[in-house]
Amino acid sequence: MTTRPDDKNFRLSRDVLPRRYEAHLAVDFSAKAFHGSARLKLTVTRPVRELTLHALGLDVQKAQVLLGEKALLARVNVLPTSETVQLSFDAALPQGEVTLHVEWTGLFSDGLRGLYLAGEVAATQFEAADARRVFPCFDEPAFKARWALSVEVPAGLAVLSNGAEVERRPGSDGRDYIRFAETEVLPSYLVALVAGPLVSSPEDVADGVRVRTWALAEKAHLTHFGQEAALAALPRLQAYFGLPYAFGKLDQVAIPDFEAGAMENAGLITYRELALLVDPATAPLSVQKRIAEVVTHELAHQWFGNWVTMVWWDDLWLNEAFATWMAYKMVDAWKPGWRVWLDFDGGKAVALHLDALRSTHPIRGTVRNAGEAGEAFDAITYEKGGAVLRMIEGFLGEDAFRTGIQAYMRKHARANAVADDLWGALAEASSQPVLEVANAWIRQPGYPVVSVSVTGNRLSLSQERFFSEPSATGDERWPVPLVLRWADAAGEHETRTLLREGTQTTDLPVSGSLQWLCANAGSTGFYRVAYDADALLALRRHLAALAPAERIGLLADQWALVRAGRTRIGDFLDLALGFADERDDAVLDELVGKLGYVDARLVDKNTARFRKIVEGLFGPAFARMGWEPGQGENDLDRLRRASLLRGVGGLARSPAVVQEASARVARLLEQGRDALEANLLDGAVGIAARAGDASLFQKLKAAFPGEPDPATKRRYLMALTTFEDTALSAQARGLLLEGGVPMQDVAGYVHGLLANREAREAGWGLLQQRWADVLARTGGAPMLVRRVVEALGNLQTRAHLEEVRTFLAQHPVPEAQQAVAQTLERLSQDVALRERLLPEVASWLKARGS
Repeated sequence: MTTRPDDKNFRLSRDVLPRRYEAHLAVDFSAKAFHGSARLKLTVTRPVRELTLHALGLDVQKAQVLLGEKALLARVNVLPTSETVQLSFDAALPQGEVTLHVEWTGLFSDGLRGLYLAGEVAATQFEAADARRVFPCFDEPAFKARWALSVEVPAGLAVLSNGAEVERRPGSDGRDYIRFAETEVLPSYLVALVAGPLVSSPEDVADGVRVRTWALAEKAHLTHFGQEAALAALPRLQAYFGLPYAFGKLDQVAIPDFEAGAMENAGLITYRELALLVDPATAPLSVQKRIAEVVTHELAHQWFGNWVTMVWWDDLWLNEAFATWMAYKMVDAWKPGWRVWLDFDGGKAVALHLDALRSTHPIRGTVRNAGEAGEAFDAITYEKGGAVLRMIEGFLGEDAFRTGIQAYMRKHARANAVADDLWGALAEASSQPVLEVANAWIRQPGYPVVSVSVTGNRLSLSQERFFSEPSATGDERWPVPLVLRWADAAGEHETRTLLREGTQTTDLPVSGSLQWLCANAGSTGFYRVAYDADALLALRRHLAALAPAERIGLLADQWALVRAGRTRIGDFLDLALGFADERDDAVLDELVGKLGYVDARLVDKNTARFRKIVEGLFGPAFARMGWEPGQGENDLDRLRRASLLRGVGGLARSPAVVQEASARVARLLEQGRDALEANLLDGAVGIAARAGDASLFQKLKAAFPGEPDPATKRRYLMALTTFEDTALSAQARGLLLEGGVPMQDVAGYVHGLLANREAREAGWGLLQQRWADVLARTGGAPMLVRRVVEALGNLQTRAHLEEVRTFLAQHPVPEAQQAVAQTLERLSQDVALRERLLPEVASWLKARGS
């Protein structure tokens, strides 16, 4: 930490502490500007002659401290490097309570941070450190204070903030003055304001909390499911934490253009429309599950993050990991038939892939400034962090874990805390070595591969750090909470053990002979498993005995071992073909994903032969199910059909299936959604677009801008990137820079262009020629910039790798240094894997004959 305000790593001292902000903003939509004034009640802990506040892009026109009847005028010195203003006084501010009066002007942001316009809606987004773009303030999470806000905006708009509206009256020049109730103590990043032509769902009450969900008028009919999800989550969260919701009311608002999925502002949660609005009667189940998870994630933050807040951004992971884990736990309690823990495992798989790189980072890393905090919003923070919490809960037991959480929340209410405060509470509740286990997992990068060998009833275990690069090694060790599931003549059993050392042996109480053993029961552990040949063969013979999560884990681990050079690609493909009778949609999706990688990168001239094998794997089951739901089908049946369609139509490109998908999508665009069962929409539109003609392209291009349903709108937009016709793919590239792609979707659109195998070279050429323009289309939003960089991982050849490495060296992206390092490492590994495995896959295909 530095206290030099001319340093970008500057952090505020504790000499002056904010207690209350009474702030007013007069907002001019047409000029995209605002005027602000505020009275800050401060506690001066020792006499100072200088006072530093964060302010970025603000013109602080007046600042004075009121000491009773006396006013001390401040000289204002702007310090751009630290994004602060330094207020200097001729006399020292005395120890005790003082009031600072500040006036300033500012401009709307062009991107998706600070105060910005999303169509007709003005919205704020302050995390991590963008409150300073709107208010001169103490813009660090440790500085919590009450906020009393008022605004002037054009008359007739819906206006929302953290507190409930307590006064509205006509202001000057056809404007409305609105005052909001004072908040509980909040860090500045959780303050929010939204104003626009919005309408709300009918107000409901959950456990005494008033709940409304807001959207633009033409999308009001899509608010009901998000409202239902919030009403279901609030009582469950209050019961889990043993504490009431603290922020009076809850408003959820769909913002037409939004950087992240959602933001947990206290009492006013803002969302990307895709993460809140849906018609469950016509939407795929995956969209409904995602919305329920996001809503519950943001509500979990109202306790974990808002009520108890991190001291600094190096503990951001604790906020996000906890909310990630809690969301799945609460949604699973609400909708157990959805099996959302399998979706959680999908996110965990992304983290496992990322964390196997040399360029990964610990869950809890050093964050020197707010800019670096922005790079922490990744799969390591969210999904690995959530998986580690789930693993610890499994080790401690649900009751002890919950008791510790409740004690932590009570002890640190309205205040700040660090991770060790949580571990201490969990240790006290469980009498287990939580600090040892937790800190080993959060403070060092990576994770282990656990090697498993079985001889009779003796189980031999060993661990080493897992890298996806074959030549990489590490000597790290973890305390690994293992849950072993196994079967013998007496039935199935579970055994728990903590693998602390590099090697360990355990005698299992086997009755008769051991039939099979799964070393990551329920796939709840964050590690890979490498079985010896006999143990792996036993699992292959008893696939049906494994839970879906365990079958997914088996496939994922074997594929990871192929990437790491620890097993042969032919063995993996043989294992994959053993899933011909698989009926679980989540397992089928895992299979399609892994075989899709092989198809995209590892077959080349043998593509037709490989796709025939894939069609043989998925085609018979799809033919039996057909396109239309049968009588008595449930959600899992419908999801299985969608998974099979992705396999036989999306991956194998079966001509008959592609033709039928194209015909049904044509009817869909002409007649409406009855042409396709909802869960088939994503797959069928993508299949049809890839083989589509100019007529289909124009219909999708015309449909997406005015489509009210966010999932449908994004489906049509992203489909434009998949057309393989040369002329149509050129038109799709043109849309990127013509402004036809919403800012929030720019990164996803770039990813789609580079994933198009027939148009990849042209897409890469466009990025090289217009790089600055593409990044400008993100509005400088760090999350979107990083995802544009990550999209370069779709490139394939060694020539591409060298071009990307040179290009990024010549065009540095300082706000995405971590993403650059990870993308180059992933691309380097993918290129080496392609060169190593192309001949092996060819040999495997040749051995299978015609």
